[in-house]
This record gives sequence, C-alpha cells and structure tokens, in this order.
Amino acid sequence: MKKMMLKPRTETELAEMIAGATGPLAFCGGGTRGFDVAGEALTTSGLSGVELYEPGALTMVARAGTPVAEIEALLAENGQRLAFEPMDHRGLLGTEGVPTIGGVFAANISGPRRIQVGAARDFLLGVRFVDGTGQVVKNGGRVMKNVTGYDLVKLMSGAHGTLGVLSEVSFKVLPRPEVAATVVVQDVDLEVAVQVMSAALGSPFDVTGAAYDPVERRAYVRIEGFAGSVDYRVGRLVADLARFGAVQQVNDSENLWRGIRDVSAFHGNAGDVWRISVKPSDAVELAEQLQAEALQFDWGGGLIWALVPAGTDLRARIAVPGHATLMRAGAETRGRLGQFQPEPAPLAAISAELRAKFDPRGILNTGLMG
Repeated sequence: MKKMMLKPRTETELAEMIAGATGPLAFCGGGTRGFDVAGEALTTSGLSGVELYEPGALTMVARAGTPVAEIEALLAENGQRLAFEPMDHRGLLGTEGVPTIGGVFAANISGPRRIQVGAARDFLLGVRFVDGTGQVVKNGGRVMKNVTGYDLVKLMSGAHGTLGVLSEVSFKVLPRPEVAATVVVQDVDLEVAVQVMSAALGSPFDVTGAAYDPVERRAYVRIEGFAGSVDYRVGRLVADLARFGAVQQVNDSENLWRGIRDVSAFHGNAGDVWRISVKPSDAVELAEQLQAEALQFDWGGGLIWALVPAGTDLRARIAVPGHATLMRAGAETRGRLGQFQPEPAPLAAISAELRAKFDPRGILNTGLMG
C-alpha cells in the first residue's frame, strides 16, 4: 500500500505544512527518482502551472510541480526546448509518477547536451522556495541578469530538497535547431572511442553530444543547427574521424539520443546501477576497474553508467578521481553504501553548516545527502 502524501496546492500551504511539521518530511516532485527517505511524505506536484512564458525573451516561470512534458510541449509549439536535455529516470529505475520541473532543478538533471550548453543549474534564473522553518525565500529574478550577493539559485540546484523545497523556478530556454545529425564511428573499442570523442569535442564544429556504446562498439557524435551548417560540419567530421574507423552519417537520430539520455540499454536488467563522473581521459582505466556487467559512456567518456550485481560496493573498486552515485539498488544496499559520494571532511563541514542554516530542525529529506 502506498503511503499517503501531503500535497499542498499553494506556496502558502507548503510553508504552513513545513512550519507545522513535528518530525522529518520526505519531499519529492513527481516521485520518479525513487528516493527512500524517512519522514512524512510530501509531494510538490500540486504546485503546478506555467506562470509566465516569454518566447521572445527565451524565459519561462513555472511552479515547481509542473510536469516536464507540459513545459516541453509548450516550448515545442514555439520552436524552443529545454536545451540541457533532462533525463527521464522512470525506465531505468522502474518508477512511476511524472517528472516535474522542480525535481529537474532540485537534482540538477542534465543529459547528453550538457557538454555543449551546460547543466540544468546554468539555465536557472530565479527560485522561490520554503526553508526548514517554513519561511518563503526568493532569490534571482525572472529575466536574464546577474545575481548579486549569495547565489541561492545555484545552491538550490542539486541540493535535492535538503536546504529548502522549491515552489517556483524561472529559467532560460533556447530555440530548437532546424536539423540534427549524428556521425557514427563503427567497430571501435573504448580506447579508440575516447580518442574519437575527444577529437570531435576539440574540433570547431560545436558538437552537442558524444557517447559510446561498448556493446555495439560504436562512438556517436551529434551535430545540430541550420541545415547548411550541419551538412558542412558533418562532412568535415566524417573526413576527420575516418582515421579511427568506418564512419557513417545518421540523420534521424532523435530516438538514439533519447536512449542514451535515459540509459535505455539497462532498462529491465537486474542489478544495481551506478552513475560515475570522471575525467574522460580516465574512462579506459576506470572501465577495467569497475568489472561491470554492462557500461554506457556519455559526455565524451566523462559520464559512465555501470550495471553491476546487486549489493556491489562499486566505490571500493574505483582508483581514479571521481564521483560515484548509486542510482538503483535495494534498501539494504542504499542504507549500507549511501546514494551519494561521501564528501571530503572540509566540504562535508560546509554542507552541514548550510543545512543547519536553512533547515535548523533537520527535517528536510534528512539523511539523503549524508
């Protein structure tokens, strides 16, 4: 039986629920990431709706519980998009629910295009949130401008609700490109694939995706923009990358990149899933250390998804600098290993001080971030 959730419909209701809480609260947006946090469940999905959209100014303001699909549909009508390409976790994690824009920014969810346009937090212009005392806090704005003082906008993105609960976000959007094409280098191992992706990313051709599938032994490089420009850049890349292996151009590759974004190769496969961030130059060495059942590489080799037997402590195998996040596992493994990479002592102290400032009672997603 699913536990009952508190579901505020307004920011005022949200503030009152937090202020009146007598114990820990476990927050989520649409519930698609499957966090197992102790406390009374509260969803922000009731805080829904686009409050302001100015296509000419490339900005949008939406309540935190607004479904991502609703926002993407509205943007598509105006030839625009969320350029940071947020992942849909449901297939990988076996969860239900509806991804929300507040959840995207709270977790700083960014897809393959991050290597070119930046992360979700780089598009965030302003936030409204409720801290652990029930106080409504506003920072940033609704237009593109520099934020002076302490930048809570960036701080809230990636905090997973441990510093406050987002009620409204304002963010930048970008035009949808006229066309997209993918250059595929075939039958290459990981070492060569990293060279392919590095060469492409180091070129002047504005690559928006660089990934590798070790099962298919294919490296993928995405180019987007105006048709004439894409044709030219693809032609140059095909010629430049031919030294690594057989090269082909794929024009209809939207489903391919959606699968890379959502790690569809792991969907339905038993085992734990880890997300590891490292220097691309360390990808080959790390892949050998992981001894994983399956791997997928994104961000030019800097983002590695690993499927391993249940209960595996993958961090104990990693001997290169990086961060390993446990994305999917049973409750015992999550409790034993923790979801997020342990922070170095100085950084952990700063994080603890921030949480004490914004959540002095320690009730917001307690224990999620360590």
